[in-house]
Amino acid sequence: MRITTVLSAAALALLAANSVGETSEVLPQLRAYEVSASWRQPIEPLQITDHTWQIGTAGLSVLLVKTEAGAVLIDGGMPQMADMLLANMRKLGVQPGEVKWILHSHAHADHVGSLAAIKRASGAQLATNAQSAVLLARGGADDIHFGDLLYAPVATDRILQDGEVVALGDLQLQVHFTPGHTPGSLSWTWTDTRAGKPVRIAYVDSLSAPRYQLLDNPRYPNIVDDYRRSFERIAGLPCDLLLTPHPRRSGWKYGPQAEQVNPTSCAAYADNARQKLDKQIVAERAAKNEQSTRG
Repeated sequence: MRITTVLSAAALALLAANSVGETSEVLPQLRAYEVSASWRQPIEPLQITDHTWQIGTAGLSVLLVKTEAGAVLIDGGMPQMADMLLANMRKLGVQPGEVKWILHSHAHADHVGSLAAIKRASGAQLATNAQSAVLLARGGADDIHFGDLLYAPVATDRILQDGEVVALGDLQLQVHFTPGHTPGSLSWTWTDTRAGKPVRIAYVDSLSAPRYQLLDNPRYPNIVDDYRRSFERIAGLPCDLLLTPHPRRSGWKYGPQAEQVNPTSCAAYADNARQKLDKQIVAERAAKNEQSTRG
């Protein structure tokens, strides 16, 4: 009986192996997160105002705000940008250990991809809200709209409430929750100087909805309401100078110099996004009605 059992198991294993060999296909290759060349194009650090610098790439904003008490980093770009950002900090006389706070706009791989590496290198504390903290801890996994746009997970040190201030020396950066592009989207305001005169800076998160489901979204039921509230809030921010994670959205061109070739106000930025969202909703509703008619 025992021999029969062994032989039967071996026969079954052979049959299974033959079956796999005959019917299975090679599994697909993993696809990396690919972006346009400008997002990956290194540039020299560019001065925006007296203490605020752009140290990212031609197509992605990464801001370094310098103070006598240390520096604050806002956003981190793509995962492969960590060494470049650290090198650009050093060009500005900022050693990694002088970065005291890491902040961000939204927790997608093209804006926070390098933050885990920067945090390890600097020992800085990362501050964000509860919504973004979850996505950061998952390393971008299970994003509501895109699924898995993965990067190295990073832990949050300070959970922020809406309107809270992150202070370093005389610098005060106020957070504004502006959900829509992600549920945890953040915008930041602070006052710097230019030629000795105060400049109120607003670093406002993305307001686009690329390929998003806006109507009856089961993962984000209030997405449209969130966008509309964010538009109103952004329009009212203190905003002498607007910066955005994707510079061209606010009229900036990063090259030999940082130039705002098409100056844009916070109110205009929000209104333009509102118009685009309205058109996207109309198109999505029309597509749903057509599909329902065909069904």
